[in-house]
Amino acid sequence: MARCLVTGATGYIGGRLVPELLVAGHDVRCMVRSAAKLRDLPWAGRVEVVEADATDPERTFQALRGVEIAYYLIHAMGTADRFVDRDRLAARTFAAAAERAGVRRIVYLGGLTGDLTADPTAHGKLSPHMRSRTEVGEIFLRAGVPAVVLRAAVIIGAGSASFEMLRHLTERLPVMTTPRWVRSPTQPIAVSDVLRYLVAWATVPGTVNRGFDIGGPDVLSYAGMMHGYASVAGLPPRVIIPVPVLTPKLSSHWVGLVTPVPAGIARPLVESVRNAAVCHEHDIARYVPDPDDGLIGFRQAVSMALMKIKEADVATRWSSASTPGAPSDPLPTDPGWAGGTLYIDRRSSPVDASPEALWRVIEAIGGENGWYSLPVAWRLRGLLDRLAGGVGLRRGRRDPDRLRVGDSVDFWRVEELLPGRLLRLRAEMRLPGLAWLEMGVDVAHGRTFYTQRAIFHPRGLLGHLYWWAISPFHGLIFGRIPVNIARAAARSPMTTGRIRG
Repeated sequence: MARCLVTGATGYIGGRLVPELLVAGHDVRCMVRSAAKLRDLPWAGRVEVVEADATDPERTFQALRGVEIAYYLIHAMGTADRFVDRDRLAARTFAAAAERAGVRRIVYLGGLTGDLTADPTAHGKLSPHMRSRTEVGEIFLRAGVPAVVLRAAVIIGAGSASFEMLRHLTERLPVMTTPRWVRSPTQPIAVSDVLRYLVAWATVPGTVNRGFDIGGPDVLSYAGMMHGYASVAGLPPRVIIPVPVLTPKLSSHWVGLVTPVPAGIARPLVESVRNAAVCHEHDIARYVPDPDDGLIGFRQAVSMALMKIKEADVATRWSSASTPGAPSDPLPTDPGWAGGTLYIDRRSSPVDASPEALWRVIEAIGGENGWYSLPVAWRLRGLLDRLAGGVGLRRGRRDPDRLRVGDSVDFWRVEELLPGRLLRLRAEMRLPGLAWLEMGVDVAHGRTFYTQRAIFHPRGLLGHLYWWAISPFHGLIFGRIPVNIARAAARSPMTTGRIRG
């Protein structure tokens, strides 16, 4: 068995790869920028966690010491001027550190671009995201450590961004006008097959240094995938009318409005299927043989994903990783913080229920349970956020009742969770500053109290203007939450009632 390092363990693939490696008997070390993000995961106690940024040579080297197989699952998102240079620097730093640490193999999951050698102009036609992923793969293949670069197109699995985009477009639009890219051929692959390949390379003997195309048995256009999804999901046939005027940028905003996937993530997904993404070889079978019953087909992969969603058994979601452009700064300490203005709106309310009943309501906030104040105002704020390219309210929750650090809750992310005591959410909507919402349980003189803080750190003059512009509405929004949460806890200590305020 091998000693493995997994980067990107807080993401969709990394969060699923770690338990698969553990089941296979490997020792696993996770390299993350913040160890707190793994704290509440069910497998956290079975792995070693080290904090390091892939652009930091020394800390990355320390993370790689004693490792045999290093999985590189880091993909930056955002605009080209923000991620291309960082991707390049991180890959070069990681490769150099791996060579210095004596790592036996690097395994990288990149994007399927087709055969770039057959068309000299093909590389220039790739999107910035796909060019960057291709460059990262080339950096590893030229490095001093043997590397296996797996190239996949659309990954079909419950909770993946690609699948959520496909699912919501198909379910919400029985008739749609679509850009020409829906006719481009692609070769989707089931997430379970991707994980099978990744795990296998921890034990494949010998020295292998090359890339492999990986895909399922079906070649489909995106329109074909929508038709296939509709059939598996029991929906009427979809009417798809291609039009030539929708650019990837416009398409990503359109996807951002229709699906839970924000424009910042939708754009690289759209750009990745704009060109043909079909496997030109299946050489990987020489090293990792196909299962006896073959690779999972598209329809079976969709059926498996829908079953996971129905059973609420979605281990990771696309929103497990931070959203592009979302703040990652921790909450500044106060009152001793010297970083500038920190606006705080404090609220408290007595609750005629046990602390346990109150905590159940707090932990189940968001998603289908709502926010206990003016649903119209929350929906409007979510819509405005999506129009600005943000995540809006459509991400919902991973689990309807339980949270863990790192979970997304609509346009918030769980930054801290002290069971029975405190829930701190960090805002990931578009704002001229940083914002948090804290909800807590307090007991004093034998009584239960709900406590709440809305915290805002403005960025520039616009941030200050924003806070004072919305101040008149604080009573309507933040003021209603304590009252309605207290009512919900008092009405039913065993359930989380929804109050529309």
